[in-house]
Amino acid sequence: MPTKAVFFDVGNTLLFLNHSAVLGPLHKRKVFPSPELLRDIECLTKRRFDSLEPDATADHGFWYIYYSFLLERLGIADDAARDELVSLTRMSANWCQIRPHTREALLRLADTYRLGVISNADGKIVEVLERCGIADCFESITDSGIVGKEKPHPAIFEAALRSFRCSASESLYTGDVYSVDYVGATNVGMQCVLFDVSGAYRDAGVARVESLQELEQHLSKL
Repeated sequence: MPTKAVFFDVGNTLLFLNHSAVLGPLHKRKVFPSPELLRDIECLTKRRFDSLEPDATADHGFWYIYYSFLLERLGIADDAARDELVSLTRMSANWCQIRPHTREALLRLADTYRLGVISNADGKIVEVLERCGIADCFESITDSGIVGKEKPHPAIFEAALRSFRCSASESLYTGDVYSVDYVGATNVGMQCVLFDVSGAYRDAGVARVESLQELEQHLSKL
């Protein structure tokens, strides 16, 4: 069946962390993790997280593991600092870095597909997308903070599909975590392509892209 709708994750797909804001607790200690270290920790976290049984708080669990690994690598033993880093990362407002030409790529895709968002967030992801200038690219924005269920729970994917009145088989989803995004989407019958900027899944044997431009190319071959 031809693909009619494309749904996007937000974090590490459309928008990226403002590390200046989120890593404030480390910067106060004069600790400034390099981009290379953060990328390595992201890949390590994804491998560990994907090996675990999913639970009802996927987003919190992921970032708890991420910052546990990061602080261990930095030689910092401070549970309060870890918890503060997790809390700052889970604030939608801190996901405000956008890659150049994101809006242009989305508008090109919107010429062919209906576009939507499915995000594990805090109920405020619409406001963040508006501030970043891309909210109007989407027909619907489904936020776990409003739905009450986080990916990979089927309810959040089903809510998004209902908003479009389209079938799962006509829809494709892209997000960055295999056990949350790929498994969640395919379990309800959607197609899925991992949005793998960090390269964590280069050897995983699943469909993946590293940019919106690569996603456009992938879709053109379907």
